[in-house]
Amino acid sequence: MIVRTLCIAALAATGLTTAATAATAADPPRWGFAVVRSGAVVDSLRQAGSWPDGLKVEAVAGGPGQVLVRFPQIGMATGGVAHVTAISQSADWCQVQDWWQSGADEVVAVQCHRFGVGPIASWFSVTFGYSAQYLPAPQAFGYVRWNGSAVAAQFNSSAPAAVNTVAPLTNPGLWRVTLPGLGSAGHAGNIQVTAVDPAVPARCKLGGWTATTAAQNIIVRCYDATGTPLNTGWSLTYHRERAITWTPQPYRFAYTFDNAPDTPGVYLPTPYPVSHNSQSGGVQLSRSAVARKQVIFGGLNGYRDNVQVTAFGYGPEFCNLFAPWESYSTYVSIRYVTCYNGAVQVDHPAMITYLAR
Repeated sequence: MIVRTLCIAALAATGLTTAATAATAADPPRWGFAVVRSGAVVDSLRQAGSWPDGLKVEAVAGGPGQVLVRFPQIGMATGGVAHVTAISQSADWCQVQDWWQSGADEVVAVQCHRFGVGPIASWFSVTFGYSAQYLPAPQAFGYVRWNGSAVAAQFNSSAPAAVNTVAPLTNPGLWRVTLPGLGSAGHAGNIQVTAVDPAVPARCKLGGWTATTAAQNIIVRCYDATGTPLNTGWSLTYHRERAITWTPQPYRFAYTFDNAPDTPGVYLPTPYPVSHNSQSGGVQLSRSAVARKQVIFGGLNGYRDNVQVTAFGYGPEFCNLFAPWESYSTYVSIRYVTCYNGAVQVDHPAMITYLAR
């Protein structure tokens, strides 16, 4: 069971509502990202946000495997979504416990685990984003926060009247998400899903995806620490030709869908719109061994960047980052995206998204 600190217990005192909230076009977007190392050390070169220059992300360790990440000057009483991905050479995953406003700041509580072991102090990559602006097609952006029983926050960039919906299915740990107005003539864009649970170990993934011109229809699947389907909370973000945190220019971004993970050598996923590079620098995936998928995004060299990964499929498999990504003069290399079934490394489909200043 996750050990909760007094900071987590203080969630009730913040007045965090479970009523569905939607952004308005007049609200400025708020967003931030960071990489946190073991010992709650924030990487100074892998953090950025919509706060004024000179401010920094801070982190403090809580209970075993728990870190409270403080994003400065982007506090939200309600709304927004958070995502997290473990960075580890073991079968680790991280979940979000919750997030809340603390003064002018936003605090995101992250809890990490190792399969078969329990709470673990893993490195991780984390984002928080609140979006508020509508977009012309083909750009699209939508998110949902499910609190375990209802939609607690949502946004849809297609129009003020567009409302994202969630329908729990008959089996436990299974939901259908509909994003109206964000449709496409075939698969296009990227999806990230993260478990949100303050009390028990949980992990979530993309369990299915159907695109029509009217809507994106997405299946979310969640599991407990042993791989048993679990009813829990989660965050979902869909983004097409936009970054996962709604970052403005000059921030750059790219994403791809490793939908044929056992393909030997170099390949580009199809259909092409599941990959995108804002710099037109290309996307390349290559398999060097089982569960060793390298992702290269061309033309995105830089600093202050972030990567998120979500598994895709029907079982309890999950994915993380084998090591921090590397930036070169003409490209960024993610080496590797690694997926697990229990503690065993396996080839498994995954969605990968990247953004950089």
